[in-house]
Order: sequence, then structure tokens, then C-alpha cells
Amino acid sequence: MSIEVTEATFEAEVVERSRETPVVVDFWADWCQPCHMLAPVLESAVAERDGAVVLAKVDVDANPELSQRFGIQGIPAVKGFRDGRVVGEFVGVNPAGVTELLETLTGPSEAERAAAELREAGDLPDVVEALERGDYEAAFERLLAHLDETDADGRDRVRRVMVGLFRDLGAEDPVAARYRRRLASALF
Repeated sequence: MSIEVTEATFEAEVVERSRETPVVVDFWADWCQPCHMLAPVLESAVAERDGAVVLAKVDVDANPELSQRFGIQGIPAVKGFRDGRVVGEFVGVNPAGVTELLETLTGPSEAERAAAELREAGDLPDVVEALERGDYEAAFERLLAHLDETDADGRDRVRRVMVGLFRDLGAEDPVAARYRRRLASALF
């Protein structure tokens, strides 16, 4: 099952809903043959997840502002939303992309994976604690402090954790932007 989304309903049906349940948005058009090929693949893959993901469809011809807002230049274009932002996407008829996107949406976030990896290794308990309470800024501060105290392998690990957290926050997030610059300065 899928829901039709318009410019008027997009915020509520996609952005806000994705804060509770991940939403896959299929940008399509009736005249687009590849869109019609991808639709059953998407519908089946979402149905297999038994309510863990919502499928929303946006007709690009009827909703040009949404197409422009999300930079749709080719269709079918599929974007996955979690926590109010795009966390994955692909363009074209791409069954492997469907699977990868759904795994990204239903699996742990980068922050959850980072916290689990650090916890398992017994590393940086202060970073783990900050991540578990959702305090990215504190986690970034502690990671940057650790950067100065570690070897090359440790520096690479800090970089990987921070880059994953940047993906969680999204490209437009001001905290991610600020710490991305600070990480670049510290590494280079």
C-alpha cells in the first residue's frame, strides 16, 4: 500500500511521519515507463517490511515545487526519510538500491552503530554516553579532543565515526556543518 502525497500534504505525510516511521518517497510520473517498472518492486519490498516503512508517491508533474525542492532531475527518483530528513536515495530502476535504501531506513542509524561499536570495543565511554542521550555536540567535542591524543589508526576511527554522525544529522544541519569544518581543520 502507498499514499499519494502532494505539496499540501508532504510535510505532514512525509517529513513529520518520518520522525515516527521511515518513509520512502517515490517521485514518478504517469508517462514514465521506468517508473511503472519500479513501482511494483518498491511496493513489494515495503510490504515485506510489514509496516516498518511507509511508501509515499509524488507525481512530479502535479507537484513541481516538490520536484524542485528535492532536486529531482530524472525519474523514477526515490528518497528515504528518517527523522525528518533524507538519509538515502537513488535514481532509476534499481532493485538493489531499493533493498539498500530500505535496510538503511530500518536498520540502526550511524549514531546507533557508532555507539555500539565504541561500547563493544570499550572505547570512549564519554562519547557513547553523549550519543545515547542524543547530544551530538558533546559527542563531537569529545571526539575532537580524542583526535589530539591518539595514533593514526585512532584518528581514522574518529574521522569515520564523525563522518557517520554527519550523515545522521544531514548536510544542512548547522552542528554537522560546524564540526565538519573543525574536523577538516584538525586533520589537514
